[in-house]
Amino acid sequence: MIEAQLSMQRRLGMPEEIILQTQGDLATTYQALERDEEAMRVKREVYSGYLKFYGEEHERTLLAARNYATGLAVLERHGEAKSLVRSTLPVARRVLGENGEITLLIRQDFATMLYEDDHATLDDLREAVTMFEDLARIARRVFGGTHPKTEHIEDELREARAALRAREATPPSA
Repeated sequence: MIEAQLSMQRRLGMPEEIILQTQGDLATTYQALERDEEAMRVKREVYSGYLKFYGEEHERTLLAARNYATGLAVLERHGEAKSLVRSTLPVARRVLGENGEITLLIRQDFATMLYEDDHATLDDLREAVTMFEDLARIARRVFGGTHPKTEHIEDELREARAALRAREATPPSA
């Protein structure tokens, strides 16, 4: 249905912003259906569209970059995902502030990408733990200790610490 809606919007020459919103809905639908390659392709188009339409400093562009990066991570394209986040995060910090919700989400995504990557280095895992510790402090202050976002960050902090401990306990291969 969303594909038909998007096709109709394009035929009718609807404004680009509306088409981008519908494409975002389509990507979400593809993701829910586990059509991850298609979801990622559409997320890339949405990100490129918002980048052209609004520029890199707009909240919608930053959200689209986040969605695209998480799509890449789902496909285990961690290098591309981390590269995108590394370029997006400074913009989010500058435009939305260190405590902005989108900034926090992008930082959380990045820390998750670091510790979930099978090729993560010990330094990557340490960076993920440090980032989650900082995020947990900020989330407790901003959202409160029982907020679901705070609890999710603290869960991920425990998982990142466990991954770090496991890696530190593994002797280096010869």
